[in-house]
Amino acid sequence: MVALEQVIAGPFATRQLAELGARVIKIERPDGGDAARAYDTTVKGLSSHFVWVNRSKESLALDVKRPEAKEILARLLEKADVFLHNLAPGAVERLGLGSAELRKKHPRLIWCGISGYGPAGPYASKKAYDLLVQCEAGLLSVTGSADSPAKAGIPAADIAAGMYAFSSILAALVRRGRGGEGATIEVTMLEALGEWMGFPALFAAYGGSAPPRSGAHHATIVPYGPFKAGDGETVFLSVQNEREFAAFCDRVLARSGLKSDPRFATGPARFRNREAMHEEIDAVFLKLKAAEIIERLEAAEIANARLNDMGQFWRHPQLEARGRWARVGSPSGDLDMLKPPFNLSGFEPRLDPVPALGEHTAAILGELGYVEREIEALRNAGAV
Repeated sequence: MVALEQVIAGPFATRQLAELGARVIKIERPDGGDAARAYDTTVKGLSSHFVWVNRSKESLALDVKRPEAKEILARLLEKADVFLHNLAPGAVERLGLGSAELRKKHPRLIWCGISGYGPAGPYASKKAYDLLVQCEAGLLSVTGSADSPAKAGIPAADIAAGMYAFSSILAALVRRGRGGEGATIEVTMLEALGEWMGFPALFAAYGGSAPPRSGAHHATIVPYGPFKAGDGETVFLSVQNEREFAAFCDRVLARSGLKSDPRFATGPARFRNREAMHEEIDAVFLKLKAAEIIERLEAAEIANARLNDMGQFWRHPQLEARGRWARVGSPSGDLDMLKPPFNLSGFEPRLDPVPALGEHTAAILGELGYVEREIEALRNAGAV
């Protein structure tokens, strides 16, 4: 697989493929490489963004704008099953790497482009970054508190696009295995995140107004979210149906009469009377410690959670018990990282090191038939 990728969306897709066994050759600019390498220096001097999405790949330093790069790319693509890019609109076409041109030369090739808004339409040439696409998709309008919208704390638009690129490539490989034909895949960040926005979009389109921003509470299900305990800790809980609400009233709040109170007797009624419902819960919870509340919730089989910070997540007992941590190499030494979340019987994911910039350049060029003096000449010219 040849990946002309950068930052998060493309690299996130190809890392999944790499850990399923694909050989991913990541092309990076010789003068600094993928921009995400410089986002921060928190992981033993490396970028947390880059480390997260680029393990298990090979790094080829190549200035794709140089004339010498054209032959290198041609040789790489002769052997490739998949070509993926997430460059700016029009960039791959200017390089002669557009879908029409490449698939004419390589009919079995699976060509995947990730962009902000797609190759056509009024936004086709518009620059797209994660926060900006979150805005365009309406995510900020339904996230945050009543008086302040908020972005997701992770790059949701990038991740959505990366995962749809990943699954689409897998589907295209299956189809090619049956019929032999390649594929052109266009994934946009707006459409990928738009799929994730299905519930609030439908709610607004057919209900007349969007779900209200409600902080960490659910927009329409009540009670569902955080509640303070008497010891200052926060407990999250979720009541999903009337059976659970009855158990919540009887066994957690010890207020059986609430389940027949007209204000709370149905899900829509609780939504309309959210503030009153929360007051009833606070009246009980603020007299208890968090551990006591969780004990009652567990006994009543009501879903619950503590509010973990990143340190608590890193030490989560469930991850430890399931053996989800692995040591992964990097230019700065071994790192503790989570294994990929797929669990296939009889299969261990590949967890190769995070590559240094251009670490595999000489080896890859050697495979393509370049001899040492030719590789040195390319280096001297600044092409690799």
